[in-house]
Amino acid sequence: MQTIVITLNPGKLTNLDLRYRISERIEEVTQGKIKDNGYDYLYTEGQRAPLLGLWLEAEAAADQYGEIVKLFQKKTFLENNLSVSAEIYIAEEETAELKVCRKVHHFL
Repeated sequence: MQTIVITLNPGKLTNLDLRYRISERIEEVTQGKIKDNGYDYLYTEGQRAPLLGLWLEAEAAADQYGEIVKLFQKKTFLENNLSVSAEIYIAEEETAELKVCRKVHHFL
């Protein structure tokens, strides 16, 4: 399995109770091709609050992360437009740390 990581900036969100809803919806939309693989709070320099990192697993992350992009462009989650908060990273490794992943999408 490969890794997809979604980072969310809490300063751009109105409701932070998203952790499970996002992963569940992604798994549903992708018919189980992308699955939940945990989360972590990511402390970065210059941020007032940590980012929320959602780890997902997929057989072909480079081919499948586009489904997440489409979902975030079309749907809101608890009144949050994730297309203004999310960044998507991938790695061929299983359960890769963010520092070894490469950014493949940044919503403007």
